[in-house]
Amino acid sequence: MTINDIAALTGVAASTVSRALSRPERVSRVTRERIQAAARQLNYVPNTQARALSSGRTGTVAVLVSDVTNPFYFGIIRGTQHQLRAAGYAQLLVDTEESPELESHLLGKVRRSVDGVVLAASRLPEETLSVIAAEMPVITINRNVPGVRSVVIDSPDGVAQATEHLISLGHQQIVYVGGPASSWANEARWRAMRGAMTRHGLTAVRIGPFGSARASGTAAADALLNTGATGCVAFNDLIAIGILDRLAERGVDVPGEISVVGCDDIFGADFCNPPLTTLTAPIERAGRVAVSMLLEHLDSPARKGARPAVILPTHLTVRQSSGPAPQRRPPAPRSGSPVVQ
Repeated sequence: MTINDIAALTGVAASTVSRALSRPERVSRVTRERIQAAARQLNYVPNTQARALSSGRTGTVAVLVSDVTNPFYFGIIRGTQHQLRAAGYAQLLVDTEESPELESHLLGKVRRSVDGVVLAASRLPEETLSVIAAEMPVITINRNVPGVRSVVIDSPDGVAQATEHLISLGHQQIVYVGGPASSWANEARWRAMRGAMTRHGLTAVRIGPFGSARASGTAAADALLNTGATGCVAFNDLIAIGILDRLAERGVDVPGEISVVGCDDIFGADFCNPPLTTLTAPIERAGRVAVSMLLEHLDSPARKGARPAVILPTHLTVRQSSGPAPQRRPPAPRSGSPVVQ
């Protein structure tokens, strides 16, 4: 299959097809999506070797994620892969295992083999990221560093929505269950919750940090119970699901005694018992937008007016894990004590 076949199927000129696949920002969104769909339908495979010889590019983009087993990254990986494939690029997937040291090491390993990098939830210090972005094309996802192009899922606004939701249900003691200490998003979400609580004259409490895996929910749930809180917002859905499991083991009713809210709306969040109230985020779209921004940069690295950052909105999806704050009953009188009517 050639671009002429795609042109015949879509009814546009072959030159338009070429631009849509190699320089997507130069074609309207509707036309670009129609051409990309036709390319997938025809199983079009561009001649990347010829392009590499003429352009000096490898035709490969590295996508680094902090934990490939976390369902949150499934959508990002799918989004980047679809967008790269439509543009004729291969994707190199790298798992950095939540380690800034490994992330830095692997970036050094792949930098000569790829045209650019998409960094999802980077754990690197800001200074290191700035240096790397100055040396090679980089787009970050869920990491906001001055001078580095980024796609940010606005989960802090979602956390503020979640906090308002719990306050509206009568909760006054609400805890933020923190994620990894090296996570930029973790601190941003905590600041958002603290701000929402302060606006209502309430004091925010944070516990953690905890790992981002489901197993961390056991320790998080025990620490949560020790606070006496009636509601919590967890760093991510995996921790929240682990909390639900542990609370069930301990016979704590959710949401009767404690309301639990997660973040990301990963696959399975609505299958929990009870189904998890969580922040729904455009995760796959974030991957697509990151690739589009990277390709724009590759095609016109010095172009003025390039998008420095894109912020994608989130919204709260209310399910059965959150409910009204429990009514605090006075303690039962001790034996022999008078009962006041």
